[in-house]
Amino acid sequence: MKITISGASGLIGRRLLKALNKEGNALHVLSRHAGTNLPPGVRLSVWDPAKGEPPAESLREADAVVHLAGEPVAQRWTADIKQRIRDSRVAGTRSMVEALAKLARRPGALICASATGYYGSRGDETLTESSAPGSDFLAEVCTAWEKEAQAAEALGMRVACVRTGIALDARGGALQKMLPPFRLGVGGKLGDGRQWVPWIHLEDLAGLYVFALENPVRGALNGVAPYPVMNADFTRALAAAVHRPALFPVPRVALRVLFGEMGEVLLASQRVLPKEAERAGFRFRYPQLEPALADLLKR
Repeated sequence: MKITISGASGLIGRRLLKALNKEGNALHVLSRHAGTNLPPGVRLSVWDPAKGEPPAESLREADAVVHLAGEPVAQRWTADIKQRIRDSRVAGTRSMVEALAKLARRPGALICASATGYYGSRGDETLTESSAPGSDFLAEVCTAWEKEAQAAEALGMRVACVRTGIALDARGGALQKMLPPFRLGVGGKLGDGRQWVPWIHLEDLAGLYVFALENPVRGALNGVAPYPVMNADFTRALAAAVHRPALFPVPRVALRVLFGEMGEVLLASQRVLPKEAERAGFRFRYPQLEPALADLLKR
């Protein structure tokens, strides 16, 4: 299969690129940087989603497009950063679809990233792909983001949006940042620890994207493991995995001081289940947290 991937230098993109390259697909990467390090045989086109449409030659021969590009959310939010988070996803996806609309031969599928931020913070409510969106900043961004992606359906393309939770990998993302304090024995739960954590092993997340490319799924897919846990349980499991105690909870006020508005995202409760992925036949290698952490930390 000929596949174009944006955002391939990010945590998810790097793992997906490796998986697709291993399967022998012809890959064309869109990156903001001409010097992006890629496996042999992978083509590269420079594209900044904030500056217009991707080059037509990067899409012309594609059988499918995976669109992952977006400004990182995990940073202290200012008005400018929030605008960049929104524009990189909403306007960037709009530009992608506008470029696809101009092709004489269009790819058969657009697999677009989204996030469990779509649901907002919902306490103990069980959330599936049919649940209503939330009303906070990230929920609004995700709703608008998915709307832009779904516009490709009118072009005759199959569209799937993967609402990703916390992707776990010891070499990047949230888990990499958590490991140093936990290994020093100074890790702890966030706030009261009663918020649900929608986690997923990075290998399973990359596998879900491959599954979405190879199977006729469409619409929203929750990119989370089937067994979410509360933050306090996640904390205990991670501490046990590194053979250290977890005695130092981080108060809500401290998160607000350290991260501003983004600190509330760390305290959001999202009990999200991958109902549509499982219904379509996707099988998780790491459905439970403890085996997932054991695998990630042995590497």
